[in-house]
Amino acid sequence: MHQFFVAPEQINIHDKSVVIIGPDVNHIKNVLRMRVGEEISVSNGRDAKEYRCGILSLEEDRICCGLRFIKEDSVELPARIYLFQALPKADKMEWIVQKAVELGVYKIIPVAAKRCIVKLEDKKQAARIARWQGIAESAAKQSRRAIVPEVTKVLEFSGAVSAAAGMDVKLIPYEMARDMDKTRMLMNSLKPGQDAAVFIGPEGGFEESEIALALENGVEPVTLGKRILRTETAGLTVLSWMMYLLEP
Repeated sequence: MHQFFVAPEQINIHDKSVVIIGPDVNHIKNVLRMRVGEEISVSNGRDAKEYRCGILSLEEDRICCGLRFIKEDSVELPARIYLFQALPKADKMEWIVQKAVELGVYKIIPVAAKRCIVKLEDKKQAARIARWQGIAESAAKQSRRAIVPEVTKVLEFSGAVSAAAGMDVKLIPYEMARDMDKTRMLMNSLKPGQDAAVFIGPEGGFEESEIALALENGVEPVTLGKRILRTETAGLTVLSWMMYLLEP
């Protein structure tokens, strides 16, 4: 079944009606070639509910649907995971965003760490973030998420640490960390309803001063094993681990 996201005001519970507008109209009519009577899944990206609808009419600028029922069981993880991802080289960020959304991340915060090769100027940043957000939305549709995780503006490392200040669990994979038992304990400490911050470094890793700043602010170093993982692998490893532990 195909999934689409709409603004909350496009869902009318009282009239049991849903209206789809924008680029999805062309996608439904001309790409998917859907017909009246077919069922689709709609989410408003906020309340984590799934609205099952049947297509009533395919108009030039909108798709009108009838609400059949609301699925209350959320597909979202019971804890919110924030991925603080240092900017990687080339188009790796696109792949990271896509896979992180599939694994259940709540929000992705790009980070300009000191060893990042990529430097996004203000003029380029808005366009790049818009592209990443589009990838997040596509991945959310594909994986039947109830929300579209936000990709925020780029933060300096100090700003990223400050943004995570109030979170319940704060982890930073670090090659000098060796204690797997402590890592297991920290991973298992994340409980439903909590917020978790995961800091992932660039290709060259975080500088020692950044690690020191993180530790001073309560971020716990963890190990992901004896092998050195690429930046595009490390974050997804943590997310997979957390998903396994949290999934009811």
